[in-house]
Amino acid sequence: MKAIRVEKTGGPEVMTLADVPEPQLQPGQVLVRLGAIGVNFIDVYRRSGLYPVGLPHIPGLEGAGTVEAVGDGVTSLKKGDRVAFADAPGTYCELVALPADRAVPVPSGVSDEQAAAAMLQGMTAHYLALDTYPIREGDTVLIHAAAGGVGTLLVQVARRRGARVLATVSTEEKAQKAREAGASEIILYTKKDFAAEVGRLTNGEGVQAVFDSVGRTTFLKGFACLATRGYMVSFGQSSGAIEPFDAGVLRKGSLFLTRPSLFHYVGDPESLRRRAGDVLSWIAEGTLRLTLGLSLPLAQAAEAHRRLAGRETIGKVLLRP
Repeated sequence: MKAIRVEKTGGPEVMTLADVPEPQLQPGQVLVRLGAIGVNFIDVYRRSGLYPVGLPHIPGLEGAGTVEAVGDGVTSLKKGDRVAFADAPGTYCELVALPADRAVPVPSGVSDEQAAAAMLQGMTAHYLALDTYPIREGDTVLIHAAAGGVGTLLVQVARRRGARVLATVSTEEKAQKAREAGASEIILYTKKDFAAEVGRLTNGEGVQAVFDSVGRTTFLKGFACLATRGYMVSFGQSSGAIEPFDAGVLRKGSLFLTRPSLFHYVGDPESLRRRAGDVLSWIAEGTLRLTLGLSLPLAQAAEAHRRLAGRETIGKVLLRP
């Protein structure tokens, strides 16, 4: 089958299209022919070496498609079922084998593209807003990169929970996307100091939580945006890794800092199915809207990484097998 291989860590150019053996189906697994592949920053971090992985490496964790075969002992799924997943072993390819209990049924009315776009980013928005900092009715929260794949979904889930959402974006085009997602206030951080704007918009009180996927360029300033006992939720680093800092900054208002990972929130099959089930059902009923952005053939995975890492994309980036 065709797959993207990484022989050494580095820039997007280290990803090449290659012929590799099809995966061998093991007991308890399902073999899925991919219809759509999700591209995420964790793929960039692994390709670059920021998150070490064994080499050679097929990137990707997320996708959706159709079950082609089931291994011994699998009774929950059958050939022809449509499924999606967020932690398969290498999805930049045509076929993937994964444990059956990590594959989630896709409801009718949800396409492969929507399902692939929803798993990692949709479940991330879900756990951030419902569990990491459980947003309450009447809270005010700050969401960075609010026009991105996670950002637009997190804005919607936060509004669903009854929050007032302050959103940072870099361009007027992205501002429109954040507004459409439901952001109450837009801060164009390329023109205004976002911390000063948060102070103005909250009458100096600050926000209950900052959701920061940007990292180095926003992290420290974000603490100045928090209300007493507020939560700094750092869940990404698209602008670079966070530099060492003095934890004394937390004393300003007895602040909390957390660096969560989705996989600690979907580690067991029940949690995975519950969380994915919520997200996919919201999409099916039309109450959670996806922004499907750049979609490229598998062979152009390097270009997808270049644009994602360059923050040139709006919404979800997909690859087509």
